[in-house]
Amino acid sequence: MKIEDKLKIYTKIFNISFIVLLITFLALYVSQSTGYYNYEQHKKMVLTEEKIKQFEKDVKQGKNLDLESYLDSPVKNYQNKVSNFGYQLSYNIGKYTKFGIQKTFGFLNKVIEGEQK
Repeated sequence: MKIEDKLKIYTKIFNISFIVLLITFLALYVSQSTGYYNYEQHKKMVLTEEKIKQFEKDVKQGKNLDLESYLDSPVKNYQNKVSNFGYQLSYNIGKYTKFGIQKTFGFLNKVIEGEQK
């Protein structure tokens, strides 16, 4: 492969990477400047105030109180087929890499011990 061809490939990779990073930066900047994060925090605060009022109302009415019913902490499940595949792939790569490294060092250890005798 010619040097000019390699240079074109590297230039193309750099340009694509730069464009992706620029778009990511702009998206984060716009979301910050429009106050998206502040809006999300405000929604949580309003929900908390509503739960406090509901709790106080239930205390006045003498209801049985269950603290869990006033806490809003849903556990989101982000698992899907792609993430499960990625997890399994990384697990297997790690397992076989560990096995290979152990065998390699075991072999080298035997070679070194054999030379010392």
